[in-house]
Amino acid sequence: MRDLPHIRVGAESVTFLSNPESSGTIYSIPGLDYAGHEDILPYKTTEKQPIQNYLFDKFLTTSDNNQEQEGFLARDTLREWQDKNHPWLELTDVHRETTENMRVTVMPFFIGSREVQQTHVYWWRYCIRLENLGDETVQLRERHWRIFSLSGTLETVRGRGIVGKEPQFTKANPAFQYTSHVSLQAPSGHMWGTFKMERPDGSTFECRIPPFSLESKHEDGSTPHGFVV
Repeated sequence: MRDLPHIRVGAESVTFLSNPESSGTIYSIPGLDYAGHEDILPYKTTEKQPIQNYLFDKFLTTSDNNQEQEGFLARDTLREWQDKNHPWLELTDVHRETTENMRVTVMPFFIGSREVQQTHVYWWRYCIRLENLGDETVQLRERHWRIFSLSGTLETVRGRGIVGKEPQFTKANPAFQYTSHVSLQAPSGHMWGTFKMERPDGSTFECRIPPFSLESKHEDGSTPHGFVV
């Protein structure tokens, strides 16, 4: 769960596809996020509610009745929600690459598939985090994506900024995170690309986006429909 007043991200939510009887719209649950194991830090608090998130009291409770166990306990609602959506909550991989002190982290997730005009369309959500590990201020100006589908197609996508922004990365605000979606008419594919970064003197460099796989779960017995996260 995010500490909502203290984040610097694009407008994003954990997303899932609606049930197969509906139009296949992508729905969202705001306030939740994914994290790689290396990004999780131990934290001890004395506050009853250490983060401001509307889901905190619904999913977690304090362990006041057990003095030997510190921290918070999962409520039944959280366990039930995790059990129901486990195939879609499981993090498959985290991809990282650093170019000139700019680190790009990518986490892809399969969120379901749909029949659209007798064609099977597979959907993925991917989370991108950019971090400036150096002292020099840089600003993101452009994105360049290459999307390869198992069907044999290769698509190129270019554009200004990301999610309508051109974020600046400084010592005070070194990171920015956003999510987007991609669909393929094949059960798997690959994505890779670059971000064009600009220095204060006007010079630019290409920051590499690590290549990552788009893998569906259509072969493991999990249904691609229903409430998927």
